Amino acid sequence: MSTPVSDNIQSIWYTRCPVPTPLGIAAHLGWLDDEFARDGITVRSLQEAQHAALRASHVEHTLDNSFRQGGSIPALWARSAGADTRVIALTWVDEAQAIVALPDSGIRTARDLRGRRIGLPKRAGERIDIFRAAALRGFLSVLELEGLTVQDIELVDVAATGLREPAGAGALPAASFSNPGSVSSRRLYSAEIAALVRGEVDAIYVKGSLGLESAYLIGARIVVDIGFHPEPKVRINNGSPRPLTVNATTLERHPEIVSRFLARVIDVDGWAREHKQEVLGYLGRDTGSGDDWLRLGYGDDVHRRLRTDLDEASVAALDDFKRFLVDYDFLPNDFDIHAWVDPRALAQSHRFTTVPERVSRPT
Repeated sequence: MSTPVSDNIQSIWYTRCPVPTPLGIAAHLGWLDDEFARDGITVRSLQEAQHAALRASHVEHTLDNSFRQGGSIPALWARSAGADTRVIALTWVDEAQAIVALPDSGIRTARDLRGRRIGLPKRAGERIDIFRAAALRGFLSVLELEGLTVQDIELVDVAATGLREPAGAGALPAASFSNPGSVSSRRLYSAEIAALVRGEVDAIYVKGSLGLESAYLIGARIVVDIGFHPEPKVRINNGSPRPLTVNATTLERHPEIVSRFLARVIDVDGWAREHKQEVLGYLGRDTGSGDDWLRLGYGDDVHRRLRTDLDEASVAALDDFKRFLVDYDFLPNDFDIHAWVDPRALAQSHRFTTVPERVSRPT
């Protein structure tokens, strides 16, 4: 049971990507609202914000007293660009990371990618091209497994244009693209899929449940899926691991608030292990995918892989991915991952981590 604190915080903001995150499930369960109701603190989601300036904080992390959990690329970019944030925890939920091609391409194995045209999405005007970075990392990991390099393939830019929401669009739905003000998740891979169908490229990268669905709809076949490869280093990408970040000033001035917030996120792990179907229901709301696609995209045991911690291997993986982003000029500046990670909130969260004895809310 938490103890109310005297605090001048009136609102806490959170944002998460449309992927499996403990933060997202804690929000669906109402645990975040319940935790701070006694303090008179309102917990708000950026996904429900009407103002573009607020929603921009999903990537830029400029909003005071805000938490973010989702793909690591926006979080890394924000820190690289000067946002004063701290990583207080990490979650590693594996997801499908597939290289797909059309059946008549002649591409049957990863080795068949040699000399082929590899489609990389390119979104003009984005401060950080999340999907391009993820696709490039995925292809490089696949090539390395076969003793190949980027010099063995032809990289083809696939322009992903005309995908933004019209001006004046309302708040993003829960299953929207992780970059606020951008695209509907149902159109995430439309440019790459179109290029594949038109014969402009020979193979593309897709991930998660929606990526697999997109490939299925055009009859593409999976050449290789590294999302569940036995070697963790192969799986490192935007979603593995996913950092939970908070403003540094919030952590310094209100450490108990941060620890209590984190405790509710940590509690999701124990609850989820006993509530598989409810977990799938909440993930379906966030991703827009049905149960079968969720199991294919994230594993049948996704409800048992929602642990929140600061495992050393996960921190090392985040550092590895940061070096990749720096090496390929996706980040404006390099920085020290270990200085970015702050374990204090996690160390104190045990004071508040007891899974609440309450029923889950209806999906």
